[in-house]
Amino acid sequence: MAVILGIESSCDETSASICIDGEIKSNIIAGQAIHAKYGGVVPELASRAHQLHIIPTVDEAIQQAKIHKNDIDAVAFTRGPGLLGSLLVGTSFAKSFALARQIPLIEVNHMQAHILAHFIEEPKPSFPFLCLTVSGGHTQIVLVKDYFDMELLGQTLDDAAGEAFDKTAKILNLPYPGGPLIDKYARDGNPDAYKLPEPQIPELNFSFSGLKTAILYMVQAEEKKNPDFLAENMADVCASVQQRIVSILLNKLKKATKQTGVLDIAIAGGVSANSGLRQGLLEMGKQYGWNVFIPKFEYCTDNAAMIAIAGYHKYLQKEFVGQDIAPLARMHV
Repeated sequence: MAVILGIESSCDETSASICIDGEIKSNIIAGQAIHAKYGGVVPELASRAHQLHIIPTVDEAIQQAKIHKNDIDAVAFTRGPGLLGSLLVGTSFAKSFALARQIPLIEVNHMQAHILAHFIEEPKPSFPFLCLTVSGGHTQIVLVKDYFDMELLGQTLDDAAGEAFDKTAKILNLPYPGGPLIDKYARDGNPDAYKLPEPQIPELNFSFSGLKTAILYMVQAEEKKNPDFLAENMADVCASVQQRIVSILLNKLKKATKQTGVLDIAIAGGVSANSGLRQGLLEMGKQYGWNVFIPKFEYCTDNAAMIAIAGYHKYLQKEFVGQDIAPLARMHV
């Protein structure tokens, strides 16, 4: 039996999870509401909150899994990418926990873990598969050949998709985090109300900075004509923005399937919780005969279950690291 403790602290969620023989027994997440009044994550405040939350979060995960801390066989932790201060808290805790119990330490790449979240529950994709990984900091198309054999086919050249949602929310005077609010308003709006450009970026790369600028100019122009424009048209604006971001993502994914011939398609990362993206992927999957895999909402955003499941597969391969390991703010798939 293999019992893995997973630790996630890459940004502003402190999370701990227990995985026993590949089955997630607990997945505890402590959020940080303090960032809302600043309109975004403040790194120093995030690291301080992690220090407060990590011990009770781990304790709750152990209790919910109905095990004792001495039953744990290895500790898996997010090494990166992420905010360095936040990563330091999780890394330091994991190293201390492992050292105190003389158990193995397992580093996990946060972006690989988002992809491996698909192996928490059935149905699970078969190798190889394509994964569109979309979050506040990353937008990538990855060819997944095996658990830890992944090829980056395309990525954003500037803003990530999640960043585009959040920056648009600021333009629309919506509170942080704005992405889920755009999704909420979009459900009642007309996605064809406002025509927004789709950037022509070569190959399988993405760009969202130009779209963000186009949205800003459109809102400014409309508000000159009608100061109450946003209040009267918020649903239509959000629906139009969401449709364009989703179309950019899915059109590149369609191009990737043609280039690779791979028809098992997955999405991962925080933006994969977006209802427009999920529905759009399902519709495109039916149209082109894809086998589509969409994770549960709880495994889309940052969580330790994905770290624990990645750690479990590394444990089986005995991929351990030493106490000299240090977090990395930037890591590639």
